[in-house]
Amino acid sequence: MYQVDLNCDLGESFGSYKIGLDEDVISYISSANIACGFHGSDPLIMAKTVELAKKSNVCVGAHPGLPDLVGFGRRNMDISPQEAKAMVQYQIGALESFCKAQGTKMYHVKPHGALYNMAGKDLNLALAICEGIYEVNPDLILLALSGSKMIEAAKHIGLKVAREAFADRAYEEDGSLVSRTKEGSMILDENEAIKRVIRMIKENKVKTITGIDIPIKVDSICVHGDGIKALEFVRKINFSFEEEKIKIVSLSKIIL
Repeated sequence: MYQVDLNCDLGESFGSYKIGLDEDVISYISSANIACGFHGSDPLIMAKTVELAKKSNVCVGAHPGLPDLVGFGRRNMDISPQEAKAMVQYQIGALESFCKAQGTKMYHVKPHGALYNMAGKDLNLALAICEGIYEVNPDLILLALSGSKMIEAAKHIGLKVAREAFADRAYEEDGSLVSRTKEGSMILDENEAIKRVIRMIKENKVKTITGIDIPIKVDSICVHGDGIKALEFVRKINFSFEEEKIKIVSLSKIIL
């Protein structure tokens, strides 16, 4: 029996703006990455999303991003490692207060968007982020792109780390995600995306956008909850995993 965590980015609505299908998708995942106010979310949404995760028996994680609400945290910013560290600690602290208030626990941290991709290629940035997480709570698990600099940094710092892969994103030959600005960056065929994920888990391989196979190790699969077909997609993943004898479990049971 194979085991994998299924995570989703949640709590990214803010004010009158609704993003994602949080209430529907959460029934099918094991870990929730909750936005912390920089790229999306607000205090009320954070509180509600923590409450939703607790009621659904889904593990809570912080999803810190760059301070770019207009760009949804997906635009690169010229920040120093020190700034990145402070931003991550600030956002973890904000979400942790809601976790404590509701008597639940934070299990992991997954950087968002551009911060995630920048740290995946910049070791100094990755080290600063990992230091920031470790100093706040050394028991937290970093959720990071499989094969990226963040994995290397976490091991250097002594931080627990889980290797993440994406169901609906294309890969470059170096193991990084294809930029959303490029054609073919998103896998739009749901059945193809699910087949790719199953192959990642069972064979530790993924086909790149150029058509070659590269090795990949996976502890957690990310599914996006803001697409038109998000709910149908996570349902299909759950059904396919059951058929393939792949058990969905939380990161806390995979990364000990």
